[in-house]
Amino acid sequence: MHILHLYKDYPPVLGGIENHIQVLAEAQVRAGHRVTVLVCDPGPRTTVREENGVTVIRAGRLATAASMPLSLSQPLRLARLRPDIVHVHSPYPLGELANALLGRARATVITHHSDIVRQRGWLRLYGPLLRRVLARADRIIATSPRYIETSPWLWPVREKCVVVPLGVDHRRFRLPPSPYDGPPTLLFVGKLRYYKGVNTLLEALTELPGVYLEVVGEGPMGEEWAALAARLGLSDRVCFRGQVPDAELPNWYHRAHIFVLPANARAEAFGTVLLEAMASGLPCITTEVGSGTSWVVQDGVTGRVVPPRDPQALAAAIRQLLDDPDRRADMGRAGRARVEAEFTQERMIARVEEVYQEVFLPRITRISRKIKKSCPFVKFVANSDSRRSAAEGAESLVILPLVISSLVISHFLC
Repeated sequence: MHILHLYKDYPPVLGGIENHIQVLAEAQVRAGHRVTVLVCDPGPRTTVREENGVTVIRAGRLATAASMPLSLSQPLRLARLRPDIVHVHSPYPLGELANALLGRARATVITHHSDIVRQRGWLRLYGPLLRRVLARADRIIATSPRYIETSPWLWPVREKCVVVPLGVDHRRFRLPPSPYDGPPTLLFVGKLRYYKGVNTLLEALTELPGVYLEVVGEGPMGEEWAALAARLGLSDRVCFRGQVPDAELPNWYHRAHIFVLPANARAEAFGTVLLEAMASGLPCITTEVGSGTSWVVQDGVTGRVVPPRDPQALAAAIRQLLDDPDRRADMGRAGRARVEAEFTQERMIARVEEVYQEVFLPRITRISRKIKKSCPFVKFVANSDSRRSAAEGAESLVILPLVISSLVISHFLC
């Protein structure tokens, strides 16, 4: 199967969606698929490289507006490709529209990673088009059932939606050999963007004397939040570590007592860092913003869920867990068990493969029937075992060279 992933960026650009695409693409190559990733280059030139078996096309970028690349090359490259599955990672207006107008894939799968929350000007223009794009997709992947229930874009097309939670490498993020024995310490990991809510965590920390905070990550709010920490008199208890080397990240989860993700908007759609923390045996505190964060963290089981933008409620939840080491340990073990049962990368990859098969095999069957009816020169090899799957039947199709053009025409008609 030829799989095409369509988005704006790909590693070494840092980001949760970028990393997710890389994990999927490289696993799909190992499974025997032909995989192409079509994204935008930071610069104006188009490059094509083979990276760990994945063909990565980085189309030239003219500029960036409202966090979206402006590229003429990407839609043109897309029009030349003929994948079996195009997997669009949303929100990405350029990619979604380009695929709707120029895409030639047999089937379209969209992962709706997040609603567009802040760029309301874009939504007035793009909203009606997004509804059409979602309605035309063969399948829509959401990362949690909570997001389907609360998204104004997904709920109207919920019959097309399937839940495939994100996954984490649970062998890389492991339980510590022993509990952290330093002073009471909280940990935040992530891009320092407005919706992460670190400002609420800093305000909560003013009510927690003797409690320390490690902030791992960088982003546009970094300087503002560091200045806020100084104004609140927290500079001696809050350390902004910046971006740490990827190989060192698992160790940071072993240097804290509680992980906190105080999100304040639905732009925090899932919170993969919560999975990393749970896999590392940390109890997690997050917020109820109508997204996957309050589904990943089970309130009272693997951590606590509190209202967003409420420093007092956040401080109370932190204090409660810091005062009860046995409960923290129970939550840490429950979090690790939940990751192993539901959120491993292997489960995520297998579930995505199931979605591809569900949308691709019916298309192959329709193509086969159409060719068989329209062309007498097509020969089908008899299948001696009637119990063989539809996939094996599709692979047993033998088409004479004289009718290759019929297959191409059928591809466009289906």
